[in-house]
Amino acid sequence: MRYSEILAGYEPDISHIVTEDDEPVDNLFSEHQQRLLGDGIHDHWHSPDGQPFIAVSNVGLFYAVQKPPIVPDFMLSLGVEYPEKYWEKRHRTYFVWEFGKSPELVVEVISNLVGNELDAKFDLYAQAGVSYYIVYDPSEQYGSDTLRVFVREGSEYRRLEKAYFEMLQLGCTLWEGEYAGMEGTWLRWTNPDGSLIPTGAEATQKATLRAEKLAAQLRALGIKPEE
Repeated sequence: MRYSEILAGYEPDISHIVTEDDEPVDNLFSEHQQRLLGDGIHDHWHSPDGQPFIAVSNVGLFYAVQKPPIVPDFMLSLGVEYPEKYWEKRHRTYFVWEFGKSPELVVEVISNLVGNELDAKFDLYAQAGVSYYIVYDPSEQYGSDTLRVFVREGSEYRRLEKAYFEMLQLGCTLWEGEYAGMEGTWLRWTNPDGSLIPTGAEATQKATLRAEKLAAQLRALGIKPEE
């Protein structure tokens, strides 16, 4: 039974809840990494059966009225839509009882050990009912194993050997290159066949190169493509 069915007609008191605290964003790499994760999903990901979805960064995940939120660097929730009246307090963040479900996937990008991503927060995401948990540790705070992916089984997580999330028909990998003017090793999304899901800029560049190649072929045949 869904949360929405259980809580039908029930409006919890959220007057005491702080939905955003205006704390500054993380370091430069983390900001770019969060943006990259959203870029690929919003621009070129095909969700299973074309379902609507929400993909956001640094938004509070409130899974219980009397408990503080968890704030993942990125989360993806399938089968839900952005509310029309998004300035209303009950729509300003991700309240599980409003959306009727927990997100399927969350990502944490580790920059220090303060967040307890593989300790206390690990257990909190399991309690919140998140199916997949990705931990990317680019600065090796937890050792040289920089990418860890988990699937929830019951009340605990089990580590996956392959970074593929069957429920979402989505995978992830580490990719070296430039994004938004910054070189680095980035966490990227992949299709079921393992190919990278392009960003908007990459897709545009690819289309431009394809058009230029076709134009060159036409000119070689004596055809002016502009005509």
